[in-house]
Amino acid sequence: MQGEPAIVTTELTKDYGPVLGVDRLNLTVNTGEIFGFLGPNGAGKTTLIRLLLDLIRPTSGEARVFDQDARTGGPDLRRKIGFLPGDWKLETSHPAGEFLQFLGRLRGGVPESNITDLADRLGLNLGASVRSLSRGNKQKVGLIQAFMHEPELLILDEPTSGLDPLMQREFLAMAREAREQGRTVFMSSHVLSEVQHVADRAGVIRNGRLVTIMNIDALRTHAQVHLSVRFAEPVDHREFSEIPGIRGLQVDDTLLTCLVDGDIDPVIKAIARHRVTQFLSEEPDLEELFLTHYRDDAANGQ
Repeated sequence: MQGEPAIVTTELTKDYGPVLGVDRLNLTVNTGEIFGFLGPNGAGKTTLIRLLLDLIRPTSGEARVFDQDARTGGPDLRRKIGFLPGDWKLETSHPAGEFLQFLGRLRGGVPESNITDLADRLGLNLGASVRSLSRGNKQKVGLIQAFMHEPELLILDEPTSGLDPLMQREFLAMAREAREQGRTVFMSSHVLSEVQHVADRAGVIRNGRLVTIMNIDALRTHAQVHLSVRFAEPVDHREFSEIPGIRGLQVDDTLLTCLVDGDIDPVIKAIARHRVTQFLSEEPDLEELFLTHYRDDAANGQ
C-alpha cells in the first residue's frame, strides 16, 4: 500500500537529565500516509520532531528520514521536508508575501503561484505586515511556508493552533491532497479529534514512551457505537438483550439506548423488525477509541 518508510527511529532516546524527552522510541512512518502523533503537552512530541530535524542530538539510538541519518543528511535531506514548529512566532514588519518569497529563495526557489494559491485557500492577505497579523493569520503563514515547496515530507507540530474551524477543515483538505500526491504528513497534536478524520494511523506518546500505534479504521471497528432508537410502539428489551456485542441496554417504553461493540449489523436487523420514528447513531471520537483500546488491553493483562 505505502512505499518505503519515510521515518524510522530505533531505540531513540533523548535524556535531558531530570527527565527523558523520548525513551527508547521505535517508530516507523510509511511514505504516503498521514500519521497522527498524539499526546499531552510535555509528552515528548516536540522532542521527537527536533531530533528528526537535527535541531537537537539524541543521547542514544537513531533517527532516519528517507533512509538517511537525520544527523548527517544535511541540506539535501532538509529540502525534502516542510516544517511547521509548534512555537511558530513572527515579528518581522515585512508584508507576508515578501516574507514568504524570501523563504522560498532560501529553499532554492518556489513558484510565486504556489504562495498565492495557498494564501487564497487560507484567506491570508499577503500585503499585510506579518507583525500586524493575528495569531491565526500568523499560523497561516507558517502553513504556507511548510507546504509551498511541495515537500516529500511534512512535519507539522500543532498545525491548527489558532485557526478557526473553517480553516482547520481547509488544512485537513490540504493534508489529504498531499497524501494523494504520494507525500507523507507527520502531524503532532495534543488534540485527539484533530487527526481522527484525516490520519491513516495514529500513535500515542506518554512520558516519552510510545504507548500504542493503531490503524484508525481498525480502531473504529474495535470500539463502541452509541445507539438511541425511538419506536412507534413499545418493544420488549428481551428481543435485544441477547444480541452479541450489545451493552448497557435500556428500554423505556418506546425508547431504546445501548452501546454496541464491533459489528453493528445484528442490532440493525433486530431494530428493522419494528417501525422506527427516530434513529441516532454516534461514532466515538478518537479519545474514546483509544480509551476503549486501553481498557481492553488491561482486561487482557497486557
